[in-house]
Amino acid sequence: MLLLAFTLVGCGGSSSRESVSVDGSSTVFPLTEAVAGEFMNANSGTRVNIGVSGTGGGFAKFLRGETAINNASRPISPAEIKKAEKNGIEFIELPVAYDGIAVVVHPKNDWANCLTAGELEEIWAPNSPIQRWNQIRDAFPDRPIELYGPGTASGTYDYFTEAIVGKAEASRSDFTASEDDNVLVQGIKGTETALGYFGLAYYENNAKELKALSIDPDQRNSGASCVAPSAKTVKNGSYRPLSRPLFIYVNAAKITPAVESFVKFYLENADKLAPDVGYVGMPEDAYELALQRFRNRTTGTVFGAEGIDATGTRVEKMLRSAMEDTASADTTAQ
Repeated sequence: MLLLAFTLVGCGGSSSRESVSVDGSSTVFPLTEAVAGEFMNANSGTRVNIGVSGTGGGFAKFLRGETAINNASRPISPAEIKKAEKNGIEFIELPVAYDGIAVVVHPKNDWANCLTAGELEEIWAPNSPIQRWNQIRDAFPDRPIELYGPGTASGTYDYFTEAIVGKAEASRSDFTASEDDNVLVQGIKGTETALGYFGLAYYENNAKELKALSIDPDQRNSGASCVAPSAKTVKNGSYRPLSRPLFIYVNAAKITPAVESFVKFYLENADKLAPDVGYVGMPEDAYELALQRFRNRTTGTVFGAEGIDATGTRVEKMLRSAMEDTASADTTAQ
């Protein structure tokens, strides 16, 4: 009985700790994990629980009211906005860093160094006939091409298909898919003729065992303006069209003191922690604008009803424009 009493007291003490529930993108996970680690070191009474269901899977939970925060590697989609409205979920959209999508091959691949956006579209388009490397270019070897990519619940999948194929979720289906980028890394490491894509951070963490291809944004000419993925090319916008902002979405109705503290800590520290996990910090004014957006409880998306923007938009410009529009609307109302 005495042992049981101590056990119950221990359980009660543990359950009384404040918690923050987060789910969503595997791409954003390393940054959120790093922030959460620093936050919990500074706030021992708060626990941050992070799941990895992919951006789409995380939004499904978030829009059912199951989580306070969703990690997202793309803006919320029009369909998800409608679901939020239907379920009475008001959300605050907060950019936290920049990322690039790396197109990678096995390090023994000595024939491909740069692919055009047009070639990537031919490879990944729905019902693509490409099964061998020499179908991409005659100079490539007559060897099978084995494809790896994020699963359909991943925001990286949505972003890549929008940017490369021209429509979100428009993709061939005959590839090895996973929402866990580590699974893709391991698959490409073990397959000499592989080609795949995932977040730049996962490539940089495995750069000794993988090879990243440069990308030429031109849809027609090979090698005219090949740009390698890096923090510099992502931040300056030259790595097109596969650089993107990363987000957290906060359920306005679930902003407890713990969530409030965590989100503020996130926005105040993401720029310092982002490079540690392979991401690119935003300009200082972008974080200030995001903090102001959170403090003001400004809900909705700055991307509008048309949904995902896949052009490597500089979010600080969009945040400032949205703030000016809000101020103008308030002045008109008065």
